[in-house]
This record gives sequence, C-alpha cells and structure tokens, in this order.
Amino acid sequence: MKRSLQVVAVTVAAVSSLGLSMYGSSAASPAVAADPNAKVEYSGTLSILTKFGLQQLSPYFVNLAQEYEKLHPGVKVELIQESDDSVKGKTKTLVASNSLPDVYFSWTGSWAGNFVRGNRAVDLSKVIGPDTDWGKTLSPAAVKAFQYNGKLYGIPLYQDAKFMGYNKQIFAKLGLKAPANFEELLTSCDAIRKSGATPISLGNKEAWPAIHFAGQLLAYNVPQPTLERDFDPATAEYTDPGYVAALKQFSQLVERCTDGAGVNGTSYASALQAFTNAQSAMYYQEIIEFDQAATSDSALKPADFGFFKLPVPDGAKGDPKSIEGAPEGYMINAASKNIPLAIDFMKFVTSKENAQILSAPPYGQPSATIGGASESNMSVSVVDGLKEINAASFLMPWLDTANPPRVAAVWLSSLQALAGGSMTPEQVMDEVRKAASAAK
Repeated sequence: MKRSLQVVAVTVAAVSSLGLSMYGSSAASPAVAADPNAKVEYSGTLSILTKFGLQQLSPYFVNLAQEYEKLHPGVKVELIQESDDSVKGKTKTLVASNSLPDVYFSWTGSWAGNFVRGNRAVDLSKVIGPDTDWGKTLSPAAVKAFQYNGKLYGIPLYQDAKFMGYNKQIFAKLGLKAPANFEELLTSCDAIRKSGATPISLGNKEAWPAIHFAGQLLAYNVPQPTLERDFDPATAEYTDPGYVAALKQFSQLVERCTDGAGVNGTSYASALQAFTNAQSAMYYQEIIEFDQAATSDSALKPADFGFFKLPVPDGAKGDPKSIEGAPEGYMINAASKNIPLAIDFMKFVTSKENAQILSAPPYGQPSATIGGASESNMSVSVVDGLKEINAASFLMPWLDTANPPRVAAVWLSSLQALAGGSMTPEQVMDEVRKAASAAK
C-alpha cells in the first residue's frame, strides 16, 4: 500500500486536513444507501479516481473503460489515474472542493472510515452483502474489511500484503538461505554487507516505507487485541512494552541492513529499482510489486526472485502468524448522480474475467474476486504470496490508515526521525501517546 507525499511536513498536513475535511465539512452529502432494485441508466459520464497511474498499471482501467463504453455506447467513462505517490494529495484536493468523482480509490481502516463518517460513501450492504449475488463472487474477508458500524461501504479490488523480496543468486553465492528468525536476518545482512552489496534497499523519503517495517514488527510484538484497542481513539493507550521492543528491532534493521540515516534521502522507487537492478540483496515490498520487481527485461529475473515474510523476533509476544497487509478497493460517492451506473461499472471491473487479467502479469494484483486469481496465468511468486496471505491469522493494517489522521501523521514523522537517528523508540511512543490522547 504505497502512500506518500514529497516531504513529511506535507504528508502530516495532508493527512490531518484530509481527515478533518472528510468528516467535518458541512458540505458532505447525507447518508445514502444503495437500492438493489434501482434501474441502471446507461447514459452520461462516469468519473473514476484510480491508483493505477503508473505506466505499467494504467492500461488496466483504460482498457476496462473502453470495453464498458463499447457495451454501453451512451456512457463515457472519465478516468483520473493517480500514482501511489499522488493519490492522497489528489483525494485531499477533491474532498476539499467537494469534487469527489463517482467512484474513488480507498484504503481500509481509518482512511475509509473518514469517508463513512463524513457521509461521503454509499452504504453498499444491500448490493454487496454476503447473501447478494455480487457479494457471493467476492472474498468475504476482503468485503468485511470495508465494514463500519455493521454496514459495508467498499468494493475490494485486490488483496495486498508485505513480504521481503530477495535475490536468490546473491543469497546462493554467499551460502545464505531465507532467515528463520529476525536475528538470523540481521546476521545475513552482516554477511551481505561484508561482500560489498547492499543488504536491504530502503527508500524512506516519503515516510511510509518505515511504517510498513514497524507495522509488521508491532504485530509480532504486541498482542492483536491490544493493537486493535489502541487503533480506537476512545480506548487508545499505547503503553504495551511491545511497542518499544518493535521499534528497537526496527532501529537495528536500519543500522545493520540499510544505508542508515541515508534512507530518508532515498525514494521508495529508487530503492525498488536498486533491487530490480540486482544492486541490493533484498527489498521489503508489497505482493502487488512482485511482477514489477523481476521481469524478463530486468537484471533480476523472475527465476531469481524469492520472498519470505519478515521473520519473527525471538521472544516476541504478539502473533507470529500475522502479516502486514489489507485489501484495497473503491467506494461510491454518496453525492454521485449515477450511483446505479457506478455500481454496475464496478461489477464489471470485478467480474471473474477481468479479475484474472488483473491478477496476471504485467499487473500482478491478486484479485479479491473468487476465482479471479488463476494459477494458470499468474506468476508463481504471486500465487505463493497469495497462499501466505490466505494462511495468515491476522492482517495487520497499515499504521497510517488504521489510526486517526493526527495519530497517523505522528507515526509517519516520528518513524522517519527514528530511522534518521534523531529520535529514540521511547520518544516515538511518547509522541504517539500524546497524539492518541489529543484525538479522543
């Protein structure tokens, strides 16, 4: 779930103001529920905000829009295609001007909850619930991830989770194997660095990559009920000792496995490129990046690409079977004049046929549609990664979407400071506690 703005100061402002505007604006639409019996009028313009702006991904929605327009000549599909870097800023702008499109991208957690609280998302319970025709075609867990106050508001498009990608050739040359625990990962990093290669390429200029490392380590060190309590502003305490333990582990990883404080001056795209160019041995990446990291045209070939879950630290008191990740999808604007048409378009997007295209190269986005992930046309690594996701006991949500905007902003800025060496784990948690207390 790549999310960033150019600098942390901008990120903090964007997260905070977006949260306030989404549920604090009097211009927000009244609560709206989708009518399963509403007639679809195949006419007019349908606007869509996607997170498929990257060159490799953009053809997916472009092709879908063209196909839908052929099926329904009276409809014009207008795409606003943003990248992982720009979608937050674009969403903020659209919300502030009350110009959200008919369909818009959303993460789960507090991020989507802001739209729900602001009555900016259509209640889809009667059209996507588990007993509906559409709901039966989608992963129940993925649909439930967009549940708020017992109602369903999102349309999951794909499932996502974080894994450590590694270069099998580099590991083999050094006699290394996928580490069994966190301590063995650090030892492997020492051996890789000694050989002259970068152990883990990490670009934290945008601040969210550190969030991903910390999130998985928190899931390992802090019990799930405690995490979920602390995500809720009404009950948040952030006092469990596992928080500091996890951040100390993250600091060790930054020191022994990466370029240290220099990671804050490197972009995530540059870090991924270093891995793709076989200049680093490992890169912590989302499953949706597997097919971008290793291609027939890159230095790192698909046959040399391997992955493993970030290993569990010895003595961790959280859930060792957890994995950092969450489905990502789309919501329908409650102010839309084309709600039935928007729903019909998203049914088309999530059809089994289109889902299988999404799951296969070059997109490699494992679909949330049942039967939409066909092993026959998917990369082996994506197939295996999806099995890991399905076997996980708990999907640890992204910290900056699970928490309220102000708390999320503190996590982003403080973890960047921790990576840069200007804050300690204890100081980070002090700041998080202050923000959580202020959010109550």
